[in-house]
Amino acid sequence: MSSNKMRSTDRVAQAAESLGLSIEIRTMPDSTRTAAEAASACACTIGQIVKSLVFEYGPARDLVLLLIAGDRSADLDLVQRLLGAAPTRADPKRVRASTGFAIGGVAPIGHLQPLRVFMDPALLEHDLVWAAAGAPNAVFSIAPRRLRDATAASLLAASD
Repeated sequence: MSSNKMRSTDRVAQAAESLGLSIEIRTMPDSTRTAAEAASACACTIGQIVKSLVFEYGPARDLVLLLIAGDRSADLDLVQRLLGAAPTRADPKRVRASTGFAIGGVAPIGHLQPLRVFMDPALLEHDLVWAAAGAPNAVFSIAPRRLRDATAASLLAASD
């Protein structure tokens, strides 16, 4: 099965394995599409939820993935300073075409195309975080430092 035809949760599992991550994808009975729904389903704090947000920027409309704690908003001014161009939300159809995931189930790994990744440092305050696993009711837990390493994410931090 090509990666385009593979079930999105299977693609996440395959990506995790290739990255040396041992994860268990959990399919929840209810939606985990929002941070609040995911926190309820995972019995964790909203801050332990990883929001995978896809933005585009620059004249080429390159894509960037922001991994943001569920209880926070992306600091788009900081992102603009780091990228050198203003980020705007990517169109849902483009998100699906580039990542293979629909909004609400975008995983931080297993994308169809490589993306530049930035991570909210607030996620590192937790021992364990929960991320979407490719479907609106599928999640996996991971140590945030492992997630940062696996995604080669740069921390969203202002340089002084």
